[in-house]
Amino acid sequence: MAEVVEVIIVTVRDIFQDEAGRRSRFSDEYKNLSALIILDKQDMIRLEAKDGQKLLVKNDVGSVVVAAKTSEDDMHPGLAFMYNSPWSNQLVSDNVCDGSIPGNKRIKATLSTTEENMDITQISELQARMQS
Repeated sequence: MAEVVEVIIVTVRDIFQDEAGRRSRFSDEYKNLSALIILDKQDMIRLEAKDGQKLLVKNDVGSVVVAAKTSEDDMHPGLAFMYNSPWSNQLVSDNVCDGSIPGNKRIKATLSTTEENMDITQISELQARMQS
């Protein structure tokens, strides 16, 4: 059985994801480009995950299900990347961070694989969470 992996998530921007969001934040294109977590190859192995597999990302602030993607960058185990989006925002605390690092640039979270039939958290659900 795959283990739970702890990571630090850094949010980043992507021109293609930004452009898809300008067209429609409710489109499949935006979801496919935004609801991702990019992981080091070693972390993917520890999770026994493949590209496109759904992962549960959670911390003391919230949780989301997103798709996994293997990073093509140099090794960076324990460091993950998510695009700045409603999915990553579910994990950001309302509290002001100590020091000079914004809260969306150092998100502590755990990752685990999901049941095969689980889908990416829908943006309508994320929107409902933000309104409650």
